[in-house]
Amino acid sequence: MVTLHQLRCFLATVEHGSFTAAAAALGYAQPSLSEQVRLLEQGIDARLFRRAGRGLTPTEAAHALIPHATAALAAVDAGTRAVAGVREVLTGTVRFGVFGTARLYLGAGLVEDVLRRHPGIRLELAGLNSAQIAAQLRRGTLEAAVIALSGSSTQGLAVTPVMRDELVYVSADPERLTQAVTPARLAAAPLVLPDVSFRDDDTTRRRLARDLQAHGHQLTTRVEVEDPETALEIAARGLADTVTWRGVLRAHRLPDGLGWTSLRPRRYETFAIAHRPDAVLSPAVRAVAELVTTRMRDLDAQVRS
Repeated sequence: MVTLHQLRCFLATVEHGSFTAAAAALGYAQPSLSEQVRLLEQGIDARLFRRAGRGLTPTEAAHALIPHATAALAAVDAGTRAVAGVREVLTGTVRFGVFGTARLYLGAGLVEDVLRRHPGIRLELAGLNSAQIAAQLRRGTLEAAVIALSGSSTQGLAVTPVMRDELVYVSADPERLTQAVTPARLAAAPLVLPDVSFRDDDTTRRRLARDLQAHGHQLTTRVEVEDPETALEIAARGLADTVTWRGVLRAHRLPDGLGWTSLRPRRYETFAIAHRPDAVLSPAVRAVAELVTTRMRDLDAQVRS
């Protein structure tokens, strides 16, 4: 039976032109190496070398074998690297950037995916808003992240879109959901909005404010809170209406009594996996990015259905 060890000895002999030089290159004893070549010749029933002075010359059979022996050893090396890559995926700390409300899209489900499939990973999900995360990516303090594209500059980043979401109007009053929510109606509505600490940097607020100003209106709020969950609870009590993303409503049960409708004109956001274009992502980071992508694309399909 032909073995990889025999092929390795054969190729070294071809390269160095003698058993002695090949054995020295591989760190073997010369009789051991020449015996492996002899066993290979027996296994394929062909002579591989002829004497030429003090050296060896490959036969036609040897020349025919060379590309196949090279390919066989290359395949084994590739397999070894692949297994080593899997081992690397299963260990180490992954610090993955996420936009501020990513917990509402990914939540504990992503953590469960990562830890069950790669139990050796220590996971950190970090980030308060997409602009902050994009800056960290450009500085190289993060390898990869999922960000909202309209919430950050993507200059200097490679991005792969994974989800498009729609901003919608949410209310406990059914009558407010039967009419088109135009800029004028939105400006007049009693609103509760989240992200009070980041309202100057909040992408959603900036977009709404620009849209309303373009139609001669101002964005005003009745209540401001930190998180979307609290805003939805306040809306469910009928104290104010709010705007949120369909993905948030789809991923988390809408509080009883609430309904939603699209804005007019409709407004969308695109989320994407981002990293520096010259970055070679570690296997562990790639694994987490793939799981994020799967969850976001599944939610995208649900939102579009």
